[in-house]
Amino acid sequence: MPFFRRAAATLALTLAIPSLASAQSAACGGDFGSFLAGVQQEALSAGISEDAVRRSMVRIGNAPDAKVLSRDRSQGVFSQTWGEFSTRMANASRLKAGKANLQKYASTFDRIEAETGVPGPAIAAFWGLETDYGAVLGDFNTLSALATLAHDCRRPELFRPHLIAAMRVVDAGYLAPEQMKGAWAGELGQTQILPEEYLKFGTDADNNGTVDLLSDTPDVLATTAKFMQSLGWRAGEPWLEAVKVPENFPWERAALVNKEPRSEFAALGVTKADGSALETDALPASLILPMGRGGPAFLAFPNFDVYLEWNNSLVYSLTAGYFSTRLAGAPPIDMGSPQPGLSVDEMKALQSKLAGRGYEVGKVDGILGGNTREAVRREQIRLGMPADGWPTAELLSAN
Repeated sequence: MPFFRRAAATLALTLAIPSLASAQSAACGGDFGSFLAGVQQEALSAGISEDAVRRSMVRIGNAPDAKVLSRDRSQGVFSQTWGEFSTRMANASRLKAGKANLQKYASTFDRIEAETGVPGPAIAAFWGLETDYGAVLGDFNTLSALATLAHDCRRPELFRPHLIAAMRVVDAGYLAPEQMKGAWAGELGQTQILPEEYLKFGTDADNNGTVDLLSDTPDVLATTAKFMQSLGWRAGEPWLEAVKVPENFPWERAALVNKEPRSEFAALGVTKADGSALETDALPASLILPMGRGGPAFLAFPNFDVYLEWNNSLVYSLTAGYFSTRLAGAPPIDMGSPQPGLSVDEMKALQSKLAGRGYEVGKVDGILGGNTREAVRREQIRLGMPADGWPTAELLSAN
């Protein structure tokens, strides 16, 4: 199931193409034909061959893709709770297939970890969640999708460079325009790599003369690892660990933005999920309570920031991190007994209420994003409630 990597997609990847940094790269709207004429001129000026540009333009077509715009405006999957989403995505079938692939490609994963520091389970989690290990690559016309999103004036500065980069992928001979099918936001391949990432991190791992992220598994795994390495992966360190938290914990310290040495959490009574003692070292950690103090709890370490860079939705990134731990051999987490959450409409009402009190919640969309979660935590502190960042009916009704 491809997901638009909202945070990773905003990386400023420099490809030494001056035109991509120009004002032209942010041009959008107006007549679609005129827009495409500008894209064509930019691509030619950037040194892309006339043949690659012509073939790409034919593939784009003459009109924006309404289905792409519809998907862009409705990412309701992230309105699910973490428990709902993670149970559905990190399921037994996907776990079994992931472990089988880790064994099947063990030598490839070992070589990649030696080169990049990124372990197999961390790569395999994205491989499984994004496309079911290459089984579901998406069927959106990549060039058309990118042109549609670049023409739309919401984020042209993001998608137009990827459109030009997609033409470079064609020009490099990696993929023909008609092969470029993937997710609605222009991601390609078995781990849903955006075109600029394809060019910057694409690796011919089996030395067959091309970078094929659609069907060449070694290329997919090596490219994904190099991308994760570029996001700051620290070799030999953990990324996420399930823990138990005592009832008397100072809940205001349970926040993704609050990073403390692991020894501090140990001193506050936090233990491993099985009750054994935490390491008492200085490794920075944050305590995450995705469904409040009654639900599961995790310590997130610096490598977890890579998951947030991949997708800044905590629901997705925490699922990916947890799935990685399961692939690495960790047992299933105890979901606990969280307080009931809010419906989408109730969440919208709470977001509106919080915004009215001066909190920055972002879009009022019924989704518990990072800004809303932090606003909930701060409002809980103001009201003298346990500040676990979990919105409840009690908070909604509080004055």
